[in-house]
Amino acid sequence: MRLLLGALALLLLSFPAAADPLKVVSPDGTNSVTIGANASGNPLYSVARNGTTVIAPSPILLDLDDYTLGWNMAVTGSETASADTHYAIVAGKAAEGRDQYNQLTVHYQEKAGAKRRMDVLVRAYDSGVAFRTVIPIQPTTAAAVVRYDRTGFYFPSDFAQSWKCWGFNVGKFGSSHEGEFDPVDITRLRDHNLFDLPFVCDTGKAAFALAEADLLDFAGMYLTGRGDGGPGLQLKLSPSLDDFRIAVHTRIGSPIVTPWRVVMLGDKPGSLIDSTLITDLSTPSRVEDTSWIKPGLTSWDWWNGPVISKYPGKRTSTEVAEALIDFSAGNGLPYAMIDEGWYAGAGGGGVRRPGVDITRWNDPIDIEKVAAYAASKGVKLWLWAHWLAIDDQMEEALTLYEKLGIAGIKVDFMDRDDQWMVNWYTKLLAAAARHKIMVDLHGAYPPRGLARTYPNLVTQEGVMGAEYNKWSRRVTATHNVMLAYTRGLLGAMDYTPGGFRNRTPADFQIRNDLPFVQTTRAQGLAMYVVFFSPLGSVADSPDIYAESPAGFEFVKAIPASWDETRWIGGEIGESVAVARRKGKTWYVGAMNTESPRSLALPLGFLGKGRFEATLWADGDKADAVVKTVRTVAAGDTVTVQMAGSGGAAMVIRPVK
Repeated sequence: MRLLLGALALLLLSFPAAADPLKVVSPDGTNSVTIGANASGNPLYSVARNGTTVIAPSPILLDLDDYTLGWNMAVTGSETASADTHYAIVAGKAAEGRDQYNQLTVHYQEKAGAKRRMDVLVRAYDSGVAFRTVIPIQPTTAAAVVRYDRTGFYFPSDFAQSWKCWGFNVGKFGSSHEGEFDPVDITRLRDHNLFDLPFVCDTGKAAFALAEADLLDFAGMYLTGRGDGGPGLQLKLSPSLDDFRIAVHTRIGSPIVTPWRVVMLGDKPGSLIDSTLITDLSTPSRVEDTSWIKPGLTSWDWWNGPVISKYPGKRTSTEVAEALIDFSAGNGLPYAMIDEGWYAGAGGGGVRRPGVDITRWNDPIDIEKVAAYAASKGVKLWLWAHWLAIDDQMEEALTLYEKLGIAGIKVDFMDRDDQWMVNWYTKLLAAAARHKIMVDLHGAYPPRGLARTYPNLVTQEGVMGAEYNKWSRRVTATHNVMLAYTRGLLGAMDYTPGGFRNRTPADFQIRNDLPFVQTTRAQGLAMYVVFFSPLGSVADSPDIYAESPAGFEFVKAIPASWDETRWIGGEIGESVAVARRKGKTWYVGAMNTESPRSLALPLGFLGKGRFEATLWADGDKADAVVKTVRTVAAGDTVTVQMAGSGGAAMVIRPVK
């Protein structure tokens, strides 16, 4: 394998083509992909923004059952196409997406031997580029096995050392995808590294993020070092648990179609935050009626303990559930979530105990009674379940939940992204949609655009979120800011904000019940804007919101999905500011790392007229906020002073 990679590297130092390479350019002319085959018959592609190369000539290689496609091939033809359509986004960072692109399909065939064929579809959008490989039905591909995908994302060697890149070196397949996105020395990438998605770089002239979209009936994508010492990355597929040498089993008599390999592009890392490219590239909705899918905030009985003064020592009980329902109803929250422990045989956390039955409940809690009480208060329930328990009783449980009026299920501990689990996601989401049940995939891989295909997937984890405050010091302000520029690019993020026991990093203590957070209250408010999730968590106990309400009015008023999103300030690794619109009202969140700083928030996104801006900024203590109101217009700039680990939140409404 190493000799093979070394030989390939020598071939790819330039782009010598057997014929003139083909090129597709985005509608606005900024992004382009050049694709062809070199003199040795290796399919190669490269990516540029504004004429500057960001992905050098890189191979497209698939290892099938007993041969590799991507050697000794010639271009036999090509077609072009374009599209410009709008589509509704049920619950997203924007009300609609615009699927506008120019497309090039390149046909390859081996020059000798079996003369197997391969097609590469390339799309150029204003917000990035993407390509996927299609192996057509042909007698020589009957094996229908994909062992490896060794497609490259090679970096230009002449100036790549000046780039700044960030990645999450997850280290292994089969994880919950929870960790930090750290700076990466791209001169020292190794083939034993295993990077989760996205991988983000700032070249000084452009920014890009490597990602994946439309992952259906295939294995999840990771990135690793090239293995030949050259700069850049190589794709690696999550292997089958049955045989690590096989990644994908495909259907005999069907073409092999990879997901889209995506290069999100912008002038700066922050400009990628606005993008809907992952959604644009994904399969349209398979759910015909989506009117029952309702984003919103939920109270929650797990993160905080919970500690409700009237019911000490109780968590999973009818009394506590009804208290949470009262809290939701009294504060305009549409949902209440009952986490692990409610069903018969539960209590094992990540372990499914023998005899578990998710259609019956433990003695301390009567779900039927609780659901009826919730309905009487205008609140609906979310229920947690281990995925193996759901798998055993899927149809029976979902039928019961629909009858009880349950809004959604939080499914946990999958911790896999092999082809089998990818297909299980679609199986679950399709079944849940038939019963009008929304889904939160916890213990999940990061989004790949599946929320467009099944809009009842309203959020998913695949992030190191606020739960880590209960047992670690890892959820720092720097980590939070980095999530906006990395994991947050891919889609909804079940980070579970809402902690109101704010402490400075120096005063922070680890504790499981009534946990602290080591950021300011104002940063906690900003998370509801910066971190997108159509199921928003109000994670702390009702008692703390009553005892320390500063800023809670902002939380209660925050929408859970948006009509428009704009990055308006900050630098990756330092700070971030995001503005999101719902109707005619704008919401702004700004977050800072550990060093105090001021950040200018330009309001050019506002339309004509005057607006009332209500600002919650850092006070003199971690849990203090200073609330001010002023009149603003589109030409104004609001400068916020953020404490270390601080932030700011703002609501801007038109003046009538």
